[in-house]
Amino acid sequence: MAVMKTPVLKVILCGEYGVGKTSLFRRFINNTFLPNSDRRSTLALDHFEKVYHVGDKDIKLQLWDTGDMERIASVTSSYYKFAEAAILVFSLDNASSFHVLSQHLLDIVTYAENAKIFLCGNKSDLKGSTAQVSDADIETFCEQCHNLISTAYNTSCKTGKGVEEMFSDIAMQLVEINWSRIELQTLEQNSFRITNPEPEDPSCSC
Repeated sequence: MAVMKTPVLKVILCGEYGVGKTSLFRRFINNTFLPNSDRRSTLALDHFEKVYHVGDKDIKLQLWDTGDMERIASVTSSYYKFAEAAILVFSLDNASSFHVLSQHLLDIVTYAENAKIFLCGNKSDLKGSTAQVSDADIETFCEQCHNLISTAYNTSCKTGKGVEEMFSDIAMQLVEINWSRIELQTLEQNSFRITNPEPEDPSCSC
């Protein structure tokens, strides 16, 4: 019998430089946080897979990070290709990072038209700063997107608050959306067998 493969669902992080996409990526990988002074820019695409248990199903979320490439060039369409979900990330203490989300949203619907889109307001631990984005602003933006945004989350990469809950909820929603495909893939894997044909009877005169 063939070894059963865990379905892999690609998730991409989108947003302006400095909003915490790489910090979300690190939290996803090993639940760690690095202060700004300890960070080094990699300038390369990176991805990591993590297994989530949803009901009686196991899936892998394959999270992709731009590696700060948005600072030097537009991320190519290959970054968006085959994405099942996209997380629009902005900083709750930086209004400008929120107001440019429409451009990132356009990129997603252009290059990953079938991706389910989620909104993530990061740095919730700094929400009390002068420049901030209110819940009303977020609600208005989601309404203006004509139901393109599935769910909005608040996270803090510094404290870890809300990060794992966000990814777990995204995993659950993606399983619900892709349930038929995952079920079919599982059935095909379970039904696959390698058998040896029975030898013919040498005495047969057929």
